[in-house]
Amino acid sequence: MNTPSPRLLRALTVSFLLMPVPSGASAEPLRQVPQAQNDVLLSFAPVVKKAQPAVVNVYASRTDKRPRNPLFDDPVFRHFFGEGGNARPGSPTARSLGSGVLVDASGLVVTNYHVIEGMTDVKVALADKREFDAGIVLRDQRTDLVLLRLKGGENFPVMELGDSDALEVGDIVLAIGNPFGVGQTVTQGIVSALARTQAGISDYGFFIQTDAAINPGNSGGALVDLHARLVGINSAIFSQTGSSIGIGFAIPVNMVKIVLAAAKVGGHQVRRPWLGASLQTVSREIADSLGLDRPSGALITDLSAGGPAAEAGLRHGDLITAIDGQSVDDPEGLGYRLATKPLGGAASLTYLRDGKPGTASIKLTPAPEIPARDPVKLKGASPFSGATVINLSPAVSEELSIRGASGGVVISEIEEGSQAALVNFQIGDVIVAIDDAPVKTTRDLEQAVSRSRNYWKLTIGRGGETITTMIGG
Repeated sequence: MNTPSPRLLRALTVSFLLMPVPSGASAEPLRQVPQAQNDVLLSFAPVVKKAQPAVVNVYASRTDKRPRNPLFDDPVFRHFFGEGGNARPGSPTARSLGSGVLVDASGLVVTNYHVIEGMTDVKVALADKREFDAGIVLRDQRTDLVLLRLKGGENFPVMELGDSDALEVGDIVLAIGNPFGVGQTVTQGIVSALARTQAGISDYGFFIQTDAAINPGNSGGALVDLHARLVGINSAIFSQTGSSIGIGFAIPVNMVKIVLAAAKVGGHQVRRPWLGASLQTVSREIADSLGLDRPSGALITDLSAGGPAAEAGLRHGDLITAIDGQSVDDPEGLGYRLATKPLGGAASLTYLRDGKPGTASIKLTPAPEIPARDPVKLKGASPFSGATVINLSPAVSEELSIRGASGGVVISEIEEGSQAALVNFQIGDVIVAIDDAPVKTTRDLEQAVSRSRNYWKLTIGRGGETITTMIGG
C-alpha cells in the first residue's frame, strides 16, 4: 500500500478533528495544547476552503450633489449640527469598501451597517469573481448590522452559523475579509476576550475580541471557528495608526441570528424585548455602598410605568446580576442578553435588593407604540422642510436609540438635498420647542412650521443633550 504524503496526512488529521462527535459522546471538543512537532505542522486549509466561498466583498458608493448652504452661520449651531450642509456641487463620489458573509442560499448577505451607511449604490463581488448589484433588505443601526440581497443568481454558497456563546477565551479563530481592498485574505488568531462592552461601537456593546489581524476593509467579514462556522462579524479595531495592532472586535453571531430571523419573515426592522427600565453601570463607590466585593451588575435608576420590569415587581435601586442564569456585568451585557432572546414567553432576572437576592419573571414583549407615530412630512420654507417626523414612544425610543426624552416629536427620515438635509438635521433629533412653545405632537409641529418667520428659535435634543439656537428665516 502506498504511504500517504505528509501534506495529505496533515489534511486528514485536520479533517478528523472537524468530524462530528459520535452519538453518545460529549459535544464539547477536546481542547489541548500541541504535544509534538507534527501537531504544529497542521494546516487550516480545509477550514478556509469550506468557509471562504461564502465571504464576499461589498462596494458601496454615493455621489454628493448638495449645494453649499449659506444661511446657517451660527457658530453654536455649527458646533452642534456639524458642517454637513456645506457640501459643494461636484463633490467627488463617496465610496465605501467592506466585506460580507452569505447566510442564505437565496443571496442574503450580512455586513456592517457602517459599510453602506449613507450610500445609494451597493455591489457585491463573490470569491469566484462574479459580481451582483445588491438591495438593502433590513438595516439595524443599533447593532451595526445590515442585510443585503443579491439581485440575480441562486444557490449561493452559505456559511454555517455557529454559537458565539460556546466560544472560550483562547479558542483559535480565522478572520476572512478584504483588507485595504487587496483581495480576499485570511488571518489567524485566538479569541482574546469575550463580552467586551466598552468598545463604543454600537448600542449592544458585547463583542468578541480577537488578535487575528483585522484592517480597514475587513468590516462585515467573517470570524470563523475551526469547524468553518460563522461565530462573529468583524466590525472594528482599536488602533492609533488605522492598522491592526492585534485588538479587533466582532459582533457575536447570536446577534446576527436575530437580525436574520427578522428579515426572513419579511420584517424591515428588528423588534426586541423591552425591559422598560433605565440602567446604570456599577462603579467601585456604588459597589462599596451596596456591600459588594466587586463592581458588577446593572443598577435600575428609573422604571417605565406599566413596563415589563415594573410589572415584574422590580424597583428603583435593584441590582440585576443575571438573566436566565447568565451573569450580567453591566447594562450593555444585560442589553445584549435581552436583545438576543425571541419575543414571547418570559425571562428570569436575578437581582439584589438591600443586599438580599431575589428573582423576577419579565415578559419578553416589544416596546409599545403609544402614542401612535402619525408620520408627517414637512414642507414649505422652514428649516425642517423635507424631514419626516413621528411622535415619540417607547418603541421609537428603542428603535432610534433615543435617551433622556419621554415625549415629543422626532425626525425619522430626511429627504436628500432638502432644506432639513442642508441644515444637517439627523435622524433621531428630537424637536423639543419652537419659539419656546413645546412641540408635543407631529401635528403641533406641522402647524408651527406653516407660519413664516424672520428667524426660528429652535430647541433640539440630540444624544442626551439639549441646545437652543436661532436660525434666519
